[in-house]
Amino acid sequence: MSSEHKHISVLLDEAVQALQVRDGRYYVDGTFGRGGHSRQILQQLGETGFLLGFDKDPEAIAAGAVLAQKDNRFSIVQRSFAHMREELEERGLAGKIDGVLLDLGVSSPQLDDASRGFSFSHDGPLDMRMNPDAGITAAQWLAQAPVEEIARVFKEYGEERFARRMAQAIVQRREEKPFTRTADLADVVSAANPAWEKGKHPATRAFQGLRIHINNELGDLELGLQAAVECLAPGGRLVVISFHSLEDRIVKHFMRKLVRGEADNLPRHLPVRPEPFVPVVKLLGKPQYADRQELQANPRARSAVMRVAEKL
Repeated sequence: MSSEHKHISVLLDEAVQALQVRDGRYYVDGTFGRGGHSRQILQQLGETGFLLGFDKDPEAIAAGAVLAQKDNRFSIVQRSFAHMREELEERGLAGKIDGVLLDLGVSSPQLDDASRGFSFSHDGPLDMRMNPDAGITAAQWLAQAPVEEIARVFKEYGEERFARRMAQAIVQRREEKPFTRTADLADVVSAANPAWEKGKHPATRAFQGLRIHINNELGDLELGLQAAVECLAPGGRLVVISFHSLEDRIVKHFMRKLVRGEADNLPRHLPVRPEPFVPVVKLLGKPQYADRQELQANPRARSAVMRVAEKL
């Protein structure tokens, strides 16, 4: 990793404190990134604990391998945290984990490295895969996806109100020349956006939606949340940091469902007697946000929200 592509972990102290790291216990960092949270956990873990890291990005795996060579309390695997349960079962650790941390979204090195193709601010190949060795690129998907599907992705995952216009512009332009570069796509999408928001690049939401779709981020999140709770020991904690409303909505509803059950979704005055429900987790405190000092040091923390649940 080059020096200019460093990652600053958001809510670092708050997240690790919420895990209540104790000596001799087992923990999971489901989104290793460049290891900011993992290193902080290891500082508090004592001599007999163990931390397992997950990441899809080969550059993150390389950074994790260096850490694993220096510290035998740590190991890392190149898998999505959606497959956490399978990995922990193979290691005999399912149901024994005392804390799981998920720091969602894309990392600063991925955004800042133009060769990864995530950013509309830095021209590069239109890739967007967190694991460049698996799946199809954003360019490949845009070359064949129907206009309705492109519009759905921009609207559903990017919350873009001009999704249809953007999708139509993409399909029309690709007939002349396929999209291969991020700047090219950003230009076409921006031109199709009739209402630019002050302080926000007009391609922001479209790029977000495309990235989420290419990496199946929300599908992985739903699977990963369930796997995390299943793998926690009683008293174990789940700490999740989200960076946009779609992620946070999934996390909030998932935790609430485990606290209140399906009856929470029923109309309040409906004459139905729900089956007795035993809560699976309890919520700890209110959602937390980055403070002013952290926001000054790292503006990307402005949208972060952290939620914590403890397994009963």
